[in-house]
This record gives sequence, structure tokens and C-alpha cells, in this order.
Amino acid sequence: MNNRKFGKAGEDLACRYLEKNGYTILERNKHYSRFCELDIIAKHKNTIVFIEVKTRKTDNFGTPFEAVTKTKYENIKKGVQFYLSENKVKDYRIDVIGITLKPEIKIEHIKNVYL
Repeated sequence: MNNRKFGKAGEDLACRYLEKNGYTILERNKHYSRFCELDIIAKHKNTIVFIEVKTRKTDNFGTPFEAVTKTKYENIKKGVQFYLSENKVKDYRIDVIGITLKPEIKIEHIKNVYL
């Protein structure tokens, strides 16, 4: 499985997890530039949630969360600012979902991330 398909499979798992937990998926893979993509934009109650998804086969070489670097976070924030300039949003936050596939599927959700 190539990286694009692998990432999409992780995002599919994340969307099912979010929907099961009361989120409504508004958009996926919203691109604003070559460096700026918002994986999932969802709504939870009255809050718009921008979700970065990181998927790993195992955590032998680090957790999914370790892949969210300061640079990656800054690019996510740029995408959020573009989205906010296009849409009237009062309440929002940035979340990260980490998915590890082996030895068993593990989904972790960190809400309101700041780096």
C-alpha cells in the first residue's frame, strides 16, 4: 500500500471514530497550498474542529503524534486561518488523531492541541 492510500485508510478510520463520537464531517483533505492541507474539518456541538490524522503501522519508530512537528503545526494553523477567512466561525479548535495499526488498531484523540 502506498503512502497516499495508507493515509487515506487512516483518515477513513478517524472519520468513523469521529462520527461514532457525535462529530459531523464537513470536509476532508482541504488544500490551501502545497504545504497546507487540513485532513478533516468536522463539527462537534457548536465547535468547528480541524483534525490532523497521523497513521503508523507500528510505534517501533515513534508514535503518530511525534510526526506532528512545529513546522507541520504552523502549516495547519495557516490552513485554519484561510478557512476562518472564508467562513464565519465563532468557536474552533485543532485536534490530532493518532492511529497505530499493529499489533492491534489503536486510536488516540488529543483535543485542543497547541505547540
